[in-house]
Amino acid sequence: MESSIGEWMDIVEIEEMNIRGAYVIDGFPSIGLVGSIVANYLVTSLDLRQIAVVDSDHFPTISTIKGGVPHSPVRVYGGELDDGKRIVVFVSEFQPPPHVLKALGIALMDWVEDHKCRMVISPEGISTKQSQRLPGEQPREVLGVASTPEARELLTSKNVTVFEGGIIVGLSAILLNEGVNRIFDVVTLLSEASADFPDARAAAAEATTINDLVLDNRLDLQPLEEEAGKIEGELKDIYDRAGKEQEIRKTSMPIMYG
Repeated sequence: MESSIGEWMDIVEIEEMNIRGAYVIDGFPSIGLVGSIVANYLVTSLDLRQIAVVDSDHFPTISTIKGGVPHSPVRVYGGELDDGKRIVVFVSEFQPPPHVLKALGIALMDWVEDHKCRMVISPEGISTKQSQRLPGEQPREVLGVASTPEARELLTSKNVTVFEGGIIVGLSAILLNEGVNRIFDVVTLLSEASADFPDARAAAAEATTINDLVLDNRLDLQPLEEEAGKIEGELKDIYDRAGKEQEIRKTSMPIMYG
């Protein structure tokens, strides 16, 4: 089944699934690839099935091959947990160009509302000019910002510090603003991440928060935490040998789970 949303975006459903009341995770790349790492880990750990793809003339013409099977660059996974809770995860292999982010955010929110989902959660990496984390250093606390009083109350009840002031840009900003306009629960989680390398440690921090917020701590985060140490250890060796931060910026190490 194909759901055409807007001029630029199509969400093509390839498997029917009841996702009413689902918690939806936005897994588009962010600083440190935080959103991508979290999304891929959730898909694998929760054994979610692909239920749709997102397509647009403005997306790159690529096919990702895994185990001999071609996959679209933007996919949607879903599943129902043993307690009846439903989870949907958007996974992207690339960062959409800025000029399509508005259409993408509206398409995502239209689709989520059409399917009567419960909440959208957007894991996001943020960088600061004041400090730059190196591999192995722990991120500061995860902050949260939400579109509705009810979603802000959820953050407070789970002891997530509310992001009180500043600027959020990109897809997360569009989703938050759409959440306000539609009176729909949207939560953006923010963790300080490096813009210079895939920050699995920041992703693990946000996955821990999602685990507490909506997954009743059912997610086993140990493999992700162990992977964080391995990846960042390798990158720190590069940093130490080079003796300067610029060498890390030259390193590109995509991370995929499953």
